[in-house]
Amino acid sequence: MYVPDLIRIKRDGGELTEDQLDFLVNGIADGAVSDAQVGALAMAIVLRGMTAAERIALTGAMRDSGDVLDWSGAGLPGPVLDKHSTGGVGDKVSLLLAPIVAASGGAVPMISGRGLGHTGGTLDKLEAIPGYDTTPDPESFRRAVARAGAAIVGQTARLAPADRRLYAIRDSTGTVESIPLIVASILSKKLAAGLDALVMDVKVGSGAFLRGREQTEQLARAIVEVANGNGLRTSAVLTDMDRVLGRSAGNAVEVRESIDQLTGASSDERLREVTLALSAELLALGGVEPDQAAARSAAERALDGGAAAERFGAMVRELGGPSDILEAPERHLPSAPVTLSAEPSEPGTVTRVDVRAVGLAVVALGGGRTREDDLVDHSVGLTDVAAPGEEVAPGGRPLALVHAQGEDAARRAADALRAAYELGDSAPDVPPPVLEVLR
Repeated sequence: MYVPDLIRIKRDGGELTEDQLDFLVNGIADGAVSDAQVGALAMAIVLRGMTAAERIALTGAMRDSGDVLDWSGAGLPGPVLDKHSTGGVGDKVSLLLAPIVAASGGAVPMISGRGLGHTGGTLDKLEAIPGYDTTPDPESFRRAVARAGAAIVGQTARLAPADRRLYAIRDSTGTVESIPLIVASILSKKLAAGLDALVMDVKVGSGAFLRGREQTEQLARAIVEVANGNGLRTSAVLTDMDRVLGRSAGNAVEVRESIDQLTGASSDERLREVTLALSAELLALGGVEPDQAAARSAAERALDGGAAAERFGAMVRELGGPSDILEAPERHLPSAPVTLSAEPSEPGTVTRVDVRAVGLAVVALGGGRTREDDLVDHSVGLTDVAAPGEEVAPGGRPLALVHAQGEDAARRAADALRAAYELGDSAPDVPPPVLEVLR
């Protein structure tokens, strides 16, 4: 096979065969295909798209470009299950779902990523916990999953290495926005994790990766089609991202809210509903429970009875974190030196929030990154974040509390929040937290 000829096929709207895609992906992984050729291929896919058969073959080839985990003989308590989100602001569901599913009879070896742009990353949140190892060696990872039932860690260099190189080139060549390439990037890593079932949390709204509902549904349906085409039982749940999920956005502040949700110290109903819906979908999909009703009951028992909190504590201990993280989170989680109430300019009811702008305010505080190599300040962020339909006022309910390293940074974040919020005289129609399930 000759790489320029294969690029021409896709450039001219043709369909690549499974063997041709295997050849290209292997060349991407081992460097035989040059950066220029990878960029040209990605651009051809952006412009011409891919058929369902091509999407399935591309994703399978990227999975097979490196190691594929095998959990047989690992002594796991149940089927190997996982959840992935397309990214949002305040999205701390993984910190809740993994221990809930583990406490309900599943095993959750969750391979997560870092935040980029306005979206937060699960690994960044967990690295706010002192000692927590997001890059354990394979044996420590397997042991943590077997003992705690769940372990949330980062991608190793040997899992889907073709995706690592392809993503870096896509990011530098303006070819990120392609549903076939997005699907292959997400699923190649999940397929390589050796899962029995996967649930996708696909965000819809101003804080989502893809803002339009039509394009978001296309992505969700493509993920379900390609995952099932590669033998992984998968469903997609569309959830609302026209507000911050929960009441915090940042790293340490989201870990603290997650712990409070697990222990019952506080509860946000929309965060709870999204978490339980995804947990129930995964438990039913993986065969832990016979149907949705039984799966929902099991997830509620795990959360409300404290078993999920125990699993979270066990996971943190197994991966090097403090043994009393549940009992004394304030002792371990970093806190920013400055707290400022971001008050609105006038009283009113929140009618709309530009959630992407809220996420970028956290990034500007140092709580996120615009480049993969940016350092993250785990202590900064927002708490007590107001939501659509709530009344705010100067001297009363603020838009949020800003946690910053300095007064100037805090004031800039407050200004950004005032620009992100629209106020009116009456409450808007509020969409449900869970919009649709695609199976």
